[in-house]
Amino acid sequence: MSTNDPNNLADLPSYGSTPPPEGGYPPQGPGGYPSQAPGGYGMPTKTNGKATASLVLGIVSFFCFGLVTGILAIVFSRMATQEIRTSNGTQTGEGLAKAGFILGIIGVVLWAAYLLLVLTGALDNAFA
Repeated sequence: MSTNDPNNLADLPSYGSTPPPEGGYPPQGPGGYPSQAPGGYGMPTKTNGKATASLVLGIVSFFCFGLVTGILAIVFSRMATQEIRTSNGTQTGEGLAKAGFILGIIGVVLWAAYLLLVLTGALDNAFA
């Protein structure tokens, strides 16, 4: 038989007959587990709740209470952006806050235009 034959068991060493290569395994820690590498990943980041609230309020401002929820979205987004920047990387969500700010502005403008048109009589109030 050929020495390259994978089915030839005579060419394989017996189980446990050869020691591991020198330095092949990491040193054992307590309890038989390999020791951990020094350092770590640090503190996990957390999404700012006000940033999430500003995004939700910005979306809601298109459908109901646009002036109130839009203004709240703008305020929450500014507060969230300030908190995220001063958190030294422990908080995320700046994109959510920015989206909430933009949607809040659009919601306020659309509802203000709608109210202006209704109050001037240029648009019939379909809800009355």
